[in-house]
Amino acid sequence: MRLRLVGVLVAVVLAILVVQDLPLVSHLHDVERDRLVTRLERDAFVLAGRVEEALENDLAASDIVLTGLVQRYEATEGVSVVVVDDAAVAVIGPSFDPAEDFSNRPEIMQALSGAPVTGERQSVTLGEPLFFVAVPILSGDATIGAIRITAPASAVTSEVNSRLIGLALVVGVAILLAVGAALVFAGAVVRPVEQLTRVTKAFANGDRSQRADPNDGPPELRSLAQSFNTMAVQVNQLLDRQRAFAGTASHQLRTPLTALRIRLESLAETHTNERDAEHLAAAIAETERLGRMIEGLLVLSSVDASSIQPEPLHLGPTIQERAETWTPLAEEQGVTLTVTGRAQPPAVMVVPTGLDQMIDNLIDNALEVSPNGSTIEIRVDEHPDRVDVHVIDQGPGLPAEERQQAFDRFWRSPSAASGGTGLGLSIVRQLADASGGSARLDDNPDGGIDAVISLPRAPR
Repeated sequence: MRLRLVGVLVAVVLAILVVQDLPLVSHLHDVERDRLVTRLERDAFVLAGRVEEALENDLAASDIVLTGLVQRYEATEGVSVVVVDDAAVAVIGPSFDPAEDFSNRPEIMQALSGAPVTGERQSVTLGEPLFFVAVPILSGDATIGAIRITAPASAVTSEVNSRLIGLALVVGVAILLAVGAALVFAGAVVRPVEQLTRVTKAFANGDRSQRADPNDGPPELRSLAQSFNTMAVQVNQLLDRQRAFAGTASHQLRTPLTALRIRLESLAETHTNERDAEHLAAAIAETERLGRMIEGLLVLSSVDASSIQPEPLHLGPTIQERAETWTPLAEEQGVTLTVTGRAQPPAVMVVPTGLDQMIDNLIDNALEVSPNGSTIEIRVDEHPDRVDVHVIDQGPGLPAEERQQAFDRFWRSPSAASGGTGLGLSIVRQLADASGGSARLDDNPDGGIDAVISLPRAPR
């Protein structure tokens, strides 16, 4: 954004300079042309005054002093000079042949008629445009000759170019000043925007303490920062109320639910009627499922409200411990639980007890769908910036759409057993996110689900 803003400001300055300087270049050309013509006209009249007496006495052609004067003038000014008598025959003209006839030159003939003339025409001799000034040489009221001074048009172009170099330097300085001013201006505008962007990103990533500076930047950005701070306070209050409600409701439900389960179990022990026993067993199973759901809500509530930072943890011991804990239950169901990968995988960043809970939930889900004689594999894959923990089952699997929905709270597959709460995968994702990682469900090419927990590597 900073570069774009600087580019726009510099482009505006360039546009202004172009609109201003293009007419100036044309004006400079006209000014230099007029200046050249005026100078040549002045010099022509001065030379005419010096030549007059010699021309009256027919001594101009032999006057060495006059010829030297004209030669020095030509060399100094870079022009050509010719002096003609009243018959338009050259009498002085170092650049021309003596006695050359100039009666075919309109400007010469007009000057011999008594009128000074200036202009520009194409020179056949030089093959380029030239400026000319022709003035009469007067003796009293009589015209006794004429003098013409010519200069190539490139003389004007050269003079204009020298002026343009100075103009270009001014433009360059103006652009540098514009860039400097644009950088200062862009910094004043962009800095608070960048700061507000960093704050909003951090807030979106879970740091609810982030606030924008309402005193930095222009009024519009200060107003936006104040609005963001107000929104952040309201969002925090809303989340706190939501978490408090979930936690309080879960705690309040645990006691009556436990009492209900105890009463149902006592009633089941005293009831011998088979039909009643089945209903009581189903009621006890539902209370147990409701209890697990409440425990899951408490876990989610505690993770949502927690400000605990991830800590380094070695994967190996935790994975081995959880596998040993679940192996007896897996064997009872005829399922083999294996651990593959390097014996001592690298340390990862994870919230305390988070890895245990994530692995437990994934193994529990895998056992729920694994058929007799199948295998559940716990595998660790290492990457440059992260470590992936896979829990792979050989169950029926899930379609891609259901794998995306599986992490939603209370979502359960239509084909799932009735005992699930729909909170296990939500807890896994919540803990993974709190650890700075992620969780996903991939399709197992051999059938079943490949549940992946991706955690960042711990700093070495």
